Amino acid sequence: MESIFHEKQEGSLCAQHCLNNLLQGEYFTPVDLSSIAHQLDEEERMRMAEGGMASEEYRTFLQQPSGNMDDSGFFSIQVISNALGVWGLELILFNSREYQSLMINPIGLT
Repeated sequence: MESIFHEKQEGSLCAQHCLNNLLQGEYFTPVDLSSIAHQLDEEERMRMAEGGMASEEYRTFLQQPSGNMDDSGFFSIQVISNALGVWGLELILFNSREYQSLMINPIGLT
């Protein structure tokens, strides 16, 4: 490896910078991550509609802002996970059963 890619932090685009630094290149832009967030929002809207579009829960849901992104540059962990999936990578949560079953020791202690 000739050099290590490091994308300098701009604003609150932590997810974008984290992903690009992990992948070692300029692979994701705020527009890319926003697209993933909008797709997740639409999937959530469709799931909520299954309970009835006239329900109080559905109407309340529609009035709330996106939980997957905001104007500050925040992107949810679901957006990050889906972005990693584009590369065939999987996010394994630290406290998940899957992580525990792998018996991964992140700091090298035995």
